[in-house]
Amino acid sequence: MSRRPGGSDAGQAFPLYITAVAALLFLALVFFAVGRAGATKNGAQTAADAAALAAAQDYRDQLLTGFLTALGTGGGWNDWLAGRGAEAGRACQAAASYADLNGARPDITCDEGGRPGSFTVTVTSAKAVGDSAVPGTENRHATATAKAVVAPRCTAGPPKPAPEPSKAPEPPRPEGTPPADGGQQPPPGPAPLPGLDLTCGDKVLVIDPKRPDAVVRATDLFAVHLAD
Repeated sequence: MSRRPGGSDAGQAFPLYITAVAALLFLALVFFAVGRAGATKNGAQTAADAAALAAAQDYRDQLLTGFLTALGTGGGWNDWLAGRGAEAGRACQAAASYADLNGARPDITCDEGGRPGSFTVTVTSAKAVGDSAVPGTENRHATATAKAVVAPRCTAGPPKPAPEPSKAPEPPRPEGTPPADGGQQPPPGPAPLPGLDLTCGDKVLVIDPKRPDAVVRATDLFAVHLAD
C-alpha cells in the first residue's frame, strides 16, 4: 500500500496549528480586556479632571463676587483678592455635578486640603470594566484623582485718594438777605469710595468702585489650572 509523502507530518502539525490559533485568540481577548480597562481608567481620569476644574472655577467665581461686593461697599476686599473667603462646600457640589455628567459616581471625594482654593477630587467610574477573558473585571470600577488650584494673579497698589465732593456755587443774593439755608451748612453726604489699581502680571487694571464689574473678569484676577 502506498503512502503519500509528508501526510504524517501534516497530520501531526495540525494540532499545533489549533493550539497556536487558540493561544493567539486568548491573547487577543486579554489585550481587548486591557484596552477596555484602559478606556475605563481614561474616562474616570477625564471625569476627575473636569470635576476638579469645576470646583476651582466655582470657587474663583465666588471670589470675584465677594471682591466686587466688598469693593463696592467699602468693606475688606483684601482677603477676597488673595483667594480667601469663598465656600469650599459649594465648590465641591459643582465638582460632583461635573463628575456625574462625565460618567463618574456623584459620591466623589472633594478635599480642599487646608489650602484655600486647592481642590483634590477622587472619582469612581459609574460603569465597570465588564466581562472579559480576565477574571474579576465584571465588577471592577476605575478610580482617578485630579487636583486643581485657584491662583491669585493680582496685587493692589495704594488706593487712590477719594475725590472731593463738588459744591455748586451759590447764586448772588441782595445785600442783607439771609442765606436760603439760614446760614447752616448741609450735612455732608457719604464720602466717595477711592479707586483701586491692580497689577495682574503685565496688565494694570484701574477699577472704578461705582462700576467695578465693567472692567473686571474672574480670569483677570485668578488663574485656574490642574496641578500634580
